[in-house]
Amino acid sequence: MLITLCFSLLVSSVVATDKDSLPTLTDTKAAEAFIDSAEVVVIGFLEGEESHGYQELVAAAKRVDSVPVAVCTDKEVWTAYSLSSDTITLFRKADNHQENLVIAEAKKVETDGLVNFITINEVRFITEYNQVTAVGLFNSEVKTHLLLFANRGSKEYTELKERLGALAPEFTGKFLFVLINGAVKSNARSLGYFGLKSQDLPRVGIYDGASDMKWLLPEGEISTERVQEFCQSFLRGELKEVKQAGAEAKTEL
Repeated sequence: MLITLCFSLLVSSVVATDKDSLPTLTDTKAAEAFIDSAEVVVIGFLEGEESHGYQELVAAAKRVDSVPVAVCTDKEVWTAYSLSSDTITLFRKADNHQENLVIAEAKKVETDGLVNFITINEVRFITEYNQVTAVGLFNSEVKTHLLLFANRGSKEYTELKERLGALAPEFTGKFLFVLINGAVKSNARSLGYFGLKSQDLPRVGIYDGASDMKWLLPEGEISTERVQEFCQSFLRGELKEVKQAGAEAKTEL
């Protein structure tokens, strides 16, 4: 009943549109509800459908259909998000980040460019590492990564991804949870950095970008409780004196 009511309130504040336009957020509450509705969303804070970038955003939204996209023309809402001119903004929950693409400052606004903007910055509660997502991950203000090394296609892959993805919100703003597919040859360097090979997986590690240090969770069951304590140990500073992960990959807590 409560879920139905909340959904009804959101719908009442969003103006329905046809397939060649975007839903319009009419007030701050609608914007807040929209931002809270998914791990990553995009809002075009634009004057209207005639604004430069609008049609390109519509086209981009069709190509990146995993990310909800809406538009907001209400200047009071713009002010709430510290915006003063036409801007396309991506909001993500994984690190409470707001990434702004100011139209006036962009060299050009094209559909391909907006697709890249969304894809590069699409950091989720657990993000699979690749050349595209690496940009958003390493540009984040959160420099510590909890890494799940697992081989896609293995029996543990999906279960561990879901398990750690569910744990990630607890560490919002402290860790970015990253999945590294050991079955991809291009990820061999990342595994090697931790002294791992594909046959050693699944394993869990922490990489701290601020200190350029790394640790492995000791071998054993990758349970929610063990990973949670691993993260907490780092936050308490207890891993600083622990041998780093490396060629031997025998780190002990």
